[in-house]
Amino acid sequence: MVVKIGTAVLTDERGQIDRKVAEEIARQCEHLLGTGRQVALVSSGAIALGRSRLALAQRPKKMDALQACAAVGQSQLIGLWSDAFAPFGRTVAQVLLTRADLADRQRFLNARSCLSELSGRGAVPVINENDTVSVEEIAFGDNDALSGQVANLLNAELLVMLSIAPGLLDGDRCVPHAEYSDKRIERLIWRSTSGSGTGGMITKVAAARSVAARGALAVIAPGKLSGVLDRLFAGEELGTLFLPAPRAMSSRAQWIAHTLRAKGSLSLDHGAAEALAVRKRSLLPSGIVGIEGTFTRGDAVDIAGPDGAVFARGLCAYSSAELAMIRGRRTGEIYGILGYHLGDEVIHRDDLVILKPST
Repeated sequence: MVVKIGTAVLTDERGQIDRKVAEEIARQCEHLLGTGRQVALVSSGAIALGRSRLALAQRPKKMDALQACAAVGQSQLIGLWSDAFAPFGRTVAQVLLTRADLADRQRFLNARSCLSELSGRGAVPVINENDTVSVEEIAFGDNDALSGQVANLLNAELLVMLSIAPGLLDGDRCVPHAEYSDKRIERLIWRSTSGSGTGGMITKVAAARSVAARGALAVIAPGKLSGVLDRLFAGEELGTLFLPAPRAMSSRAQWIAHTLRAKGSLSLDHGAAEALAVRKRSLLPSGIVGIEGTFTRGDAVDIAGPDGAVFARGLCAYSSAELAMIRGRRTGEIYGILGYHLGDEVIHRDDLVILKPST
């Protein structure tokens, strides 16, 4: 299982790290480890810790100041968790990742091997984004997304996101269960950012859905609640449980759909969209009616139907410049136009993931 702890959970009302919270989470994780489960943590808090050590009254807004806080705070964060697990004789390991690490398939597999080896040896991986070099992650609060990607990286059966929110709310009521395809979710998501972190319900729900797409469980639970992990595993209904999708994605499909970022998009005519979504075919150039963005061979691109809605994502065998010349043309014309032939398929079926039905 993967446990994600947000900055707001780890800090008190003054924005200072509350070591007792970390100690209590460590105690509950140790109890789970004692039952034979493997546990990895995705922990925010480096910037808050660095801010404190640099004696800054508030979280900085400038990117270089945020990165400086992260640089100071990373060692403080791993020290926090080392101290929290020390009473149990438990070793912790710091793992810093960026989206680029997980977008590269070989580095993705290397990270999986390392994390699996750590867990297999009884160590607790403490994972955080490498904020000092990863500008996008600081700007968009991607530790929520990272937790979902780590859960999928490890093929974890469960992701628990500990938040200051009680779960996904419908008015004043917490929604106890959410089906993977529940259309209410978009209506219920509310934007909420604390003063110490940058995550909100939107990123948490997206992470939960990415885990559910693989056929696993995800929970958004109130992290400030005493004994929250103990109570969840005792069967108490807390927070919002996201149920697995009826048909689980493979690990590689999950990587394409939820780890990679699209570098561009392709618009298809009705026949091509139907061939992909219904008849499970590969994408040929004849069905492409529009291209957006600049991308190279092997990049991920979104695929939209005639209504403009994205319904699939895939790895493109041709660059955007090449596609601009061959879109709408028959496969037999590719060589005559380009002077070379990289295959009939713009996106092969094996490199294509259907995200939702095209209309």
